[in-house]
Amino acid sequence: MPSATPLPDASALSWKSDQDMVADIFYFLDIYSYGKLPPHCEQRFLPCEIGCVRYSLQDGIVADFHHFIDPEVPPRGFRYHCQAASDETHKIPISGFHLPRSCYSVVLRELVEFAQPARGAQPRFFCRSNDRFRINWCLGRMASITGIESHWELFAVEDLIMKLYQKKYQKEPSKIWVYRKLDVCLWDFSSNTRCKWHEENDIICCALASCKKMSYCISKSFASVYGVPLTAAHLPLQDSDCDQSTNTRIVKLDSGHTQKMKAESSGCDKPSGSPRQDRYFVSSNCDAPCGVKTSPCGASVVQGRGVIRLLRSASDLSKSFSTETQDEVVRSFE
Repeated sequence: MPSATPLPDASALSWKSDQDMVADIFYFLDIYSYGKLPPHCEQRFLPCEIGCVRYSLQDGIVADFHHFIDPEVPPRGFRYHCQAASDETHKIPISGFHLPRSCYSVVLRELVEFAQPARGAQPRFFCRSNDRFRINWCLGRMASITGIESHWELFAVEDLIMKLYQKKYQKEPSKIWVYRKLDVCLWDFSSNTRCKWHEENDIICCALASCKKMSYCISKSFASVYGVPLTAAHLPLQDSDCDQSTNTRIVKLDSGHTQKMKAESSGCDKPSGSPRQDRYFVSSNCDAPCGVKTSPCGASVVQGRGVIRLLRSASDLSKSFSTETQDEVVRSFE
């Protein structure tokens, strides 16, 4: 099994010029599993879905790779634990899944074929730093069982974003800024992001979507900075132009129901009307240099119904009572 070696340092990523960096190919990878089992279990993870995209800042997403994986049998006593973890995330059932699944050997062999650059260099995979141990473990598990070996270079996508920022601005961005960029929910319901099954069942957690959203984040943050025109390969069609974007949001209403809202944005202008205490703004994480506070791009103003009216009436009643009390005090002194 792979040891918990430190993540390759981002200093290994270097380019002679901006053009070399723009044309460079990156592979964003994610592997989902049925939960995380205790350290004493031989099977720490049971991989069930894999997603990967080939990406360059110049061309956007060039190709994608996706498989549902035939999982191993859960250790005795942990089947409920694995199914419960699935129900909380990707919702892929352990048994009775009607879609075909690929065995470990097919997954690894096709992944190696998918991630072979034209120059024959070793592919560089990127993933979220918090997911690195799980992905590395799953790759090692599949390789040890099938005997298919490959030299994986698994980098943190956070380091890549910081490297791209540093190369252009000659300074490091805030780590909070990087995490917020990656955690944005702007593309959770965008078309052609999730796999077909997760799209049809309206499930957000999808290994392929996780990879595509990493590429969307880089495209939105750095395409204009490096002079790259955005296309449908860089961002979903409805999000490729910030001036005409329609961002799908989930708003929980006071009645306890969940309703999809579409917030029409008009560039990076401030929303019409002045903000009030009974309104809140949903930011779409418009790009801005580190440390500079700007108005949110594509912000939407969403107002509740019954609860807001109740609070407003209580506030008006309090103001009215306060005014009447002040008038009585003034008359007493007169």
